[in-house]
Amino acid sequence: MPLTFDPDPAVTPGLRDGICALWAEVSNAGGAVGFVPPVTPQDVRPELLTHLASMARDRTRLVVGRDGDGTVVAAAFLALNTAAVSRHWCWAHTVLVHPSHQGRGHGRALMAAVGRTARGLDGIHGIRLTCRSGLGLEEFYGACGYREVGRVPDGIRAADGDFRDDVTFWLRLRP
Repeated sequence: MPLTFDPDPAVTPGLRDGICALWAEVSNAGGAVGFVPPVTPQDVRPELLTHLASMARDRTRLVVGRDGDGTVVAAAFLALNTAAVSRHWCWAHTVLVHPSHQGRGHGRALMAAVGRTARGLDGIHGIRLTCRSGLGLEEFYGACGYREVGRVPDGIRAADGDFRDDVTFWLRLRP
């Protein structure tokens, strides 16, 4: 079943709880989204509140994907740059697809919705994102049209003794 994507949804208690639950589920399934499992939605909540505060200042945008029941099963944030020399691009981060929805094209659909949202922003010419190596994400983002433009060897510590490359990708939206 296809997902419905909503850019810049109204932030309600239900949406906040849905994103917290999604973020914890993705983290606990091994997703590279800023936490080392195990985590609970309460562990994730302070980080989400930071993102929401940035949204309130018009510095961050949110794209949410919902299933047919209206449950939040995908989300991504777009952070706008404040420096004059980099206001022409934005960061995509905290890209989340519920583990039960992975492998069905929902990640690609989310990234397409992220691209549409960014294209609708005034003056945005590209999207930059980073990911952790070793999870197949390089192939995923490549299939979504992103091009690898940099790599920091061992730039991410996934766990004690488990270091991964920090990989940077770029998607050009406009010439």
